[in-house]
Amino acid sequence: MTQTTEAEAEAAAAAESTPSDRKPRIHRAWFVAAVTFVTIIGAAAFRSLPGLLIDPLHAEYGWSRGTIGAAVSVNLALYGLTAPFAAALMDRFGIRRVVAVALTVIAIGSGLTVWMTAAWQLLLCWGLLVGLGSGSMALAFAATVTNRWFTERRGLVTGILTAASASGQLIFLPVLSWMVETHDWRPAAVTVALAALAVVPFVWLLLRDHPADVGLKPYGAREFVPKPPPVQGAARRTLRVLFSAARTGPFWLLAGTFAICGASTNGLIQTHFVPAAHDHGIPVQAAASLLAVIGVFDVVGTVASGWFTDRFDPRRLLAVYYALRGVSLLFLPMLLALGGIHPPMIFFIVFYGLDWVATVPPTVALCREQYGEDSAIVFGWVLASHQVGAALVAFLGGVVRDVFGKYDMVWYASGALCAVAALMSLVIRRMPTTTPVPVPAAG
Repeated sequence: MTQTTEAEAEAAAAAESTPSDRKPRIHRAWFVAAVTFVTIIGAAAFRSLPGLLIDPLHAEYGWSRGTIGAAVSVNLALYGLTAPFAAALMDRFGIRRVVAVALTVIAIGSGLTVWMTAAWQLLLCWGLLVGLGSGSMALAFAATVTNRWFTERRGLVTGILTAASASGQLIFLPVLSWMVETHDWRPAAVTVALAALAVVPFVWLLLRDHPADVGLKPYGAREFVPKPPPVQGAARRTLRVLFSAARTGPFWLLAGTFAICGASTNGLIQTHFVPAAHDHGIPVQAAASLLAVIGVFDVVGTVASGWFTDRFDPRRLLAVYYALRGVSLLFLPMLLALGGIHPPMIFFIVFYGLDWVATVPPTVALCREQYGEDSAIVFGWVLASHQVGAALVAFLGGVVRDVFGKYDMVWYASGALCAVAALMSLVIRRMPTTTPVPVPAAG
C-alpha cells in the first residue's frame, strides 16, 4: 500500500471537494491577494514615519540631520537586503510564518524607540529591528504571492499589491503628522507598533501559502499545481541565485535602474520632502498631506502600470517612467522656491504620485521573464539595490542640508540619475517567449 503524507492527503481531499467542472464564483486567489493588500497597508505605517521624525528628533536631542538620516539609511538598506532572504525563507517555512514574525519585529522595534536616549538606540531600534522586519514585508512578499497564486493577471495583481504601500501611506501620513505636531513623535511611534501587531491575526488566520493548500489551481492555470516541498538551505539558495543572476547583464541593468528608483522615491521624496517643504514655509502637516496625495495617485498609477505591463513592452514603460520622473525633479527646486501650496506644486504632487512605484510591475515582469522560478528571489536582490540607493540618498540628503542649508543639489542630481535609468531600461535584452524557429543556413 502506498503511504501518503498528511499534507498530501489533505491536498487530495481538498482537490476532490472542488470538482474540476465547477468553478467558484470568485477564485480564492483574489481573497489571498486581498489579505496581502491589507497586510502591506498595515505594515506601511513604518514607511510613513521617517520623514516626520527628522525635525522633532533634531529639536529634542540635538542630533544632526545626517545622524538621523544615517538611521533611516540603515532601515532602508536592511529593508532591501533582507528581502531576498525573506523570499527564500517563505519557500522554506511558508508565507504566514515569515510575515507574522516580521510584523512582530516591526512592532518591537518601533515601540522601543519611545524609551531611547542616544543616537545608537535609534540606529538599533528604527534602523536594525524595523529594517529587518520591514525587509521581510518588502515587495518580494507581493511577488511571491503573485507567482504562486496567479498565472493570469500577474501584472495587474502586482500593481494592486504594490499600491497597497501607497494606500498605507495615504491612511497613516495625515494621522501620524497630526500626532507629531499636536502631541509628540512618541504616540506616532506607538501607533506604528500597534498597526503592525493588529495585522498579525489576519495573516495567521486568513493567508494561505499555496493554492494546493486548499485544493485549487492557481488563477488562470489549466492544470493543478502540487505544492512544492519546503526548500532547505534558504540562505544558501538565496546566495546561489544571486551569484547565478550576477553573471548576466540584465540583472545589473535592473539593479541599477531600481537603485535610482529607490534614490528618487524612498530616499529622496519620502525622507526629505517634508523637511524641505518646511524650509520653504510649508507647515509640516500640510507637507505630510501632500505626501498623502502622492499616495492617492500612486494607487492609480501603479494599478494602471500593472495593466500596461500585461499589454506593452516593460522596457519601454520603464524608460518612459524614469524620463518623466527626472524631468519633474528638475522643476522641484523652483516650485519649492515659490513658497506655499500652489497649483504648480499640486500638479507636481499628482504627477509624481502617478509615477511613484509605477516602475515595480514592469521590473517584476522583467525578472520573471529573465529568471523564471527564481524570479521572486532575483527581484528581492533587485529590490535590495533599490533600498541601497534609497539609503544613500536618505543619508546624503541630510548631509547636503547640513552643509549647504538647502536641498537643491539633491533634486538636480536625482533628476540626472533618472535620465540615466531611462537609457539603461532600453538596453535590457528581450527573452524569447516561444521556442525560436531554427534559421536555415545561408546557401
